[in-house]
Amino acid sequence: MEVPDGVAADLVPARPTPSNVKVFIQPQDLPPPEIVVEAPASPAAAAPAWDLTVGLINATVQLDQPLGDGTRTVGTGFLVDAPTPDGQPRTLLVTAAHVLERMPDDEARVGWRSPREGAVGWRFEPQQVAIRDDGVARWTRHPDQDIAVMRIEAPEAFTRAAIPLGWLAERDGLDTLGVGPGDELMALGFPRGLSSNRAGFPILRVGRVASWPLTPIEAFPTFLLDFKVFSGNSGGPVFWTAQARRRPGVVPPDHPFVAGVLVQSVILDGEQLDIGVVAHAAYIREAIAVMDGSSQPARTAQ
Repeated sequence: MEVPDGVAADLVPARPTPSNVKVFIQPQDLPPPEIVVEAPASPAAAAPAWDLTVGLINATVQLDQPLGDGTRTVGTGFLVDAPTPDGQPRTLLVTAAHVLERMPDDEARVGWRSPREGAVGWRFEPQQVAIRDDGVARWTRHPDQDIAVMRIEAPEAFTRAAIPLGWLAERDGLDTLGVGPGDELMALGFPRGLSSNRAGFPILRVGRVASWPLTPIEAFPTFLLDFKVFSGNSGGPVFWTAQARRRPGVVPPDHPFVAGVLVQSVILDGEQLDIGVVAHAAYIREAIAVMDGSSQPARTAQ
């Protein structure tokens, strides 16, 4: 499989391939439903420091679509609670636009999860979701960036898990919080279509900001993150929490904030450089504004 320079591959062959092919996944790697996994913490226990990170984990899902030739397109998406302009509740799926564009069929599978009734653990419950209506895309693409947003009818648990619009960094968000080169950011995704367990939860990775300057975003619409990117990571949230390593004197956020969306990996002369390309989260806000017929960035939910 040929991978163009600067673009993350999202096709995952179903059988082993020659050594010059970059990504593959065996069929047994797909998480089966109805599997019990580890018990959650006792309700009586003190809230752990990673609770805020778990909020983003709960809002992140795998997206995939079989291609009929033994391969499937795999990506990552996450849910945002973004009310309509008139204040009506609305849940949006956010991902990299190329994830949806490379899915030729009108439906894709979303990897929902649910607690098991009467038992401890979680169940993986993927469902087909329409991404096109008779070939017409249901998502809205940012006019300039590789970001797509789409209204989605999610199970109740995921509607509640959707992160607030206010968690998306605004155009000056990285400057306001003093994020710069060497600071740690976290990323959620499904590398090579793998999940962290058979319940279908995403895998958490950590990387450091690897480029400068980061702003203004008009001049620098993307930034680099030093971590190894695989097919299936595209569309995942890249975010910061108070637990991330940062430079002395930088004020930590009181909630996670999404700095951007992973959209590419860097490949030079056919060599994977283990560097991710992140589009600023402000473009998610702008894509929502385009969806709503406004030229202004989406309002922050309070």
